[in-house]
Amino acid sequence: MIDMLFLKNRSILLTLMSFLLLSFSPYTGSFSSKKIINDTPSLKSNNFEYINYVVLDKSYFGFKEALAFKESCGKYNAVNKLGYLGKYQFGVSTLMLLGVDDSQYFLSNPKLQEEVFFANLKRNKWVLRRDILRFEGKKINDILVTESGILAAAHLSGPGNVKKYLRSSGKLKFKDVFGTSIESYLINFSKYDLSNIFPERYPKINSY
Repeated sequence: MIDMLFLKNRSILLTLMSFLLLSFSPYTGSFSSKKIINDTPSLKSNNFEYINYVVLDKSYFGFKEALAFKESCGKYNAVNKLGYLGKYQFGVSTLMLLGVDDSQYFLSNPKLQEEVFFANLKRNKWVLRRDILRFEGKKINDILVTESGILAAAHLSGPGNVKKYLRSSGKLKFKDVFGTSIESYLINFSKYDLSNIFPERYPKINSY
């Protein structure tokens, strides 16, 4: 009788230990998707509410989506009070520089907006290629300079202002009309891997 009770309790103990080990074991698999949605409810004020979590990697995809969220909350039809357009908030002058002269068509065409962003990124990388080589990995005003941070800052202020900032060791600063600074973009968009983006002086837009 005692032996049977011991075996029963031992079985329950082993089952409980296995459950605890599985519960706290780290997940070591890999996700193939670049966006992960988790609809697990969270408890707040005794009521359940559903929260979506979006996980972005450090690739070009993660970079552009993080930047788009900062610029427009990712809305292709966004137009701000200064007339900046689309998901990535392009000015008319930049669009014309890249060969796009129809702003309404641009706003209505997500594919074109993605192509323009990619083309502008390649152009900025060409303009700033020497500065990327010179300053990447260094610190300016205690901020680590990275290639992706430089390119994000160029999207904010234009590559010319980024050059001035870097070459003045951070003395010539820039903020847009909303108070957003080059330094904030250097910090918030650092450490993305854009090494596969090839710099081009005159990138082409194929769908326009």
